[in-house]
Amino acid sequence: MALPHTRGDTMTFVTRYVRYRKGSSAAFGVLYGEVVRELRGEPWGSPDETGASEELAKLQLLNPCQPTKVLAVGRNYKSHLGNRTYPKHPEIFLKPLTALQDPDGAIVIPRDATDVHYEGEMVIVIGKQAKGISREEAAMAILGVTAGNDVTDRNWQYGERKDVQWWRAKGSDTFAPVGPAIVSGVDYDNLLLLTRLNGEVVQDERTSDMIFDCATMVSWISGWVTLLPGDIIFTGTPQATRRISPGDVVEVELEGAGVLRNTVA
Repeated sequence: MALPHTRGDTMTFVTRYVRYRKGSSAAFGVLYGEVVRELRGEPWGSPDETGASEELAKLQLLNPCQPTKVLAVGRNYKSHLGNRTYPKHPEIFLKPLTALQDPDGAIVIPRDATDVHYEGEMVIVIGKQAKGISREEAAMAILGVTAGNDVTDRNWQYGERKDVQWWRAKGSDTFAPVGPAIVSGVDYDNLLLLTRLNGEVVQDERTSDMIFDCATMVSWISGWVTLLPGDIIFTGTPQATRRISPGDVVEVELEGAGVLRNTVA
């Protein structure tokens, strides 16, 4: 829903974008309350409304991005690191596109996985091409943010069976649910992030606890990797995490972006 919002000395508008199934294809829309108005084009372009609209409850929502790459930042919350040494710059890793999962899609525990955890996170969505840009330019390159779950098998990541790279620990199929909406025009560095496991709140933190803010992360990554519209960046998880098992329900709620809800299979 487009609502006026004051950010610093500038008046912006809070806008929420969703992507949904439309017949055999997909469409983007703008959320107005419980109604979605269809867009002609993508939110990072210059889309127009087509005039068509639909009730949100009747739509099958898809992950709201179409990234060419999925990046992620590790060790980025003070509450997660505790007394451990803070990194000197954002620590980056990649997740494959095949790890993406839709809102309400299942997180599937892969074979041989023994210690899979949720990691509730805010996810940055890039709105324009960015290469070698400053922090100030990086802030303008962000379209908005959404909720994400950086699902991780701790044994493959750190345990006795750890791999050299995190290719399956964090990159297995369905290990990157995102959604339900991209929220644009809010203060990305001060949003409430909640994770619930079977209804119990297990993570409760504001993004102001991040060690590196959104503009810093985008600027740093752009020094080596060209970011394209629709690309996404997981920004780290706060506090502690727990193991998840088949039958569990994980909800990641990001202020303004809604609740990302996934069952575990």
